[in-house]
Amino acid sequence: MPTPTAPRKSPTPKAGPAAVTLDRTVYDTLFDEVMHGRLRPGEKLGEAALCDRFGVSRTVVRQALHRLAEQRVVDIVTNKGAAVAMPGPAETRDVFAARRLIEAGIVRAVARRITHGEVERLKQRLQAEHDALHTQDHGRWVALAGGFHLALAELSGNRELQRILTELMTRCSLIVALYEAPGDATCEHEEHEQLVDLLALRDGDRAAEAMDLHLLALENRLRVPAVAD
Repeated sequence: MPTPTAPRKSPTPKAGPAAVTLDRTVYDTLFDEVMHGRLRPGEKLGEAALCDRFGVSRTVVRQALHRLAEQRVVDIVTNKGAAVAMPGPAETRDVFAARRLIEAGIVRAVARRITHGEVERLKQRLQAEHDALHTQDHGRWVALAGGFHLALAELSGNRELQRILTELMTRCSLIVALYEAPGDATCEHEEHEQLVDLLALRDGDRAAEAMDLHLLALENRLRVPAVAD
């Protein structure tokens, strides 16, 4: 499952330039550790421990944690502190439903405007995915697979779609970390190849259908508890 890079807003300078710089360092480090599975969903993020680790004040740590909470990467509960977010079954269903709608629109937009050179660059990405998959470089494969979806959003030419998809993929990374089941990733790579072939034909409707099936397959590979309607 893809691991996205979320948009990172500049922190509000409440404690001077030095504090802002430290806040960004703490934020970036924790964000990357969550997205790459080194911090797991539900894991506590104690302020005192983070202060010791980064050599910063509680003010700086709190600023970083609040920024992560704005991105829905961290949950902060009064009198309990901060922990890596744990998306529930209902949120999982809603996030994937939103992705299917957004990404169907993205590939339709891409099909209308894609150039031969852009198709070739997508094929180069697929080759890199293939190489990472078959050399068992899982970390690189995850980054490339997620980057494929974001590359399509960029090709759409719609910055709002890019922003929305990036935020949804950040939440998907947490969902996968929580509910991922063992499985063969080869089919996902083949689904990416099918999407590029359809985009090369400028067939937006079939590309949208293929994207919908692709995302449904990703969701169905997760071990998500049933949720009552």
